[in-house]
Amino acid sequence: MSTPAFIFDAIRTPRGKGKKDGSLHEVKPVDLLASVLKALQARYGLDTARIDDLVVGCVMPVGEQGSNIAKTAAMVAGWDEKVAGMQMDRFCASSLDATAIAAMKVMSGWEQLVVAGGVESMSHVAIGVNGGPWADDPATSMITGFVPQGIGADLIATIEGFSREDLDAFAVTSQDKAAAAQKAGYFKKSIIPVTDANGLVILDQDEFIRPGTTVEGLSKLKASFEFMGSLGFDAVALSKYPGVERINHVHHAGNSSGIVDGACALLLGNEKIGKELGLKPRGRIVASSVTSTEPTIMLTGPTAATEKVLKIAGMRIDQIDLFEVNEAFAAVPMRFQKDLNVPWEKINVNGGSIAMGHPLGATGGILIGTVLDELERQGLTYGLCTMCAGGGIGIATIVERVSSY
Repeated sequence: MSTPAFIFDAIRTPRGKGKKDGSLHEVKPVDLLASVLKALQARYGLDTARIDDLVVGCVMPVGEQGSNIAKTAAMVAGWDEKVAGMQMDRFCASSLDATAIAAMKVMSGWEQLVVAGGVESMSHVAIGVNGGPWADDPATSMITGFVPQGIGADLIATIEGFSREDLDAFAVTSQDKAAAAQKAGYFKKSIIPVTDANGLVILDQDEFIRPGTTVEGLSKLKASFEFMGSLGFDAVALSKYPGVERINHVHHAGNSSGIVDGACALLLGNEKIGKELGLKPRGRIVASSVTSTEPTIMLTGPTAATEKVLKIAGMRIDQIDLFEVNEAFAAVPMRFQKDLNVPWEKINVNGGSIAMGHPLGATGGILIGTVLDELERQGLTYGLCTMCAGGGIGIATIVERVSSY
């Protein structure tokens, strides 16, 4: 029988607008990650020599985010030299899988205390700069049926009959829920303010949320992927889905996830180390799964991953109290809800990435903290976090709220 992997804490930075005029643009990626590592150590007076490993997700691990930013950030944070550090990339699923890997390390019994996390400074390292044959090599793209994710999102909306108005209404709901949650202080437990070298606060709350967003306002935005589709990507997608006459381009900046900067850190360990260090568990990783689905449509993985993780855990979907389904594009959670018939009142109750932004390599870990905070607030038991990722990948993790050993 495996050793239970407990979550002692989950913290994050606020999400800053991922442009040069965003508040966190002045912070280097390594310092953004180091800030949550320092905060985690300070919160518990951790002897970092007791940390067996640091596993960090990053989707664009090049340039300022390259060369194992996990180890570099541990050194910048002043952590003990024994902490090794590993940087991993599973596209947008990176930090959710980093959390699963940390849990597996603990559950195996080989390690006792592991920190998982993620970082993405999208104002410093733009989407796509890491290259790779899948998107950059025409021959590989042709063989694999590659299209940009937005084309896949529009294809899902077309197949499912989701109109532009449906997507925009979903986006407005996400904004409304996030604004209400921020105003009520629901995110404060997890957010660690980012400060400058003098200790002055740079940002202490998510800055991407747009209160007062309306369907009327969103209707004026131009579809983001229509031009890309006209370059031949629509034709590639339609060759895979010949039953579709044409793709309706309905996603735009307002009903797709926001480009932001952010980082997170989660402290996981077993019962023994928790008692030794006086750490009280907040949650337990029940199970995690990763799978993949048809890569051209790309974004349908959450359904398959959820079905797989429920089977692993031996649970029914109605046993899950809250779901965090990453809002990469509005069609993704809408398709998930339609596939599995999950009540809307259980999904993204405090908004999602359309409102708050999607700091690629950090989002999955942030979702774990978000669902854990809300389980505690409502006195509920089980949460499930799921995400789509490049190439059709889907990932899902079940978390159980615990109050004591």
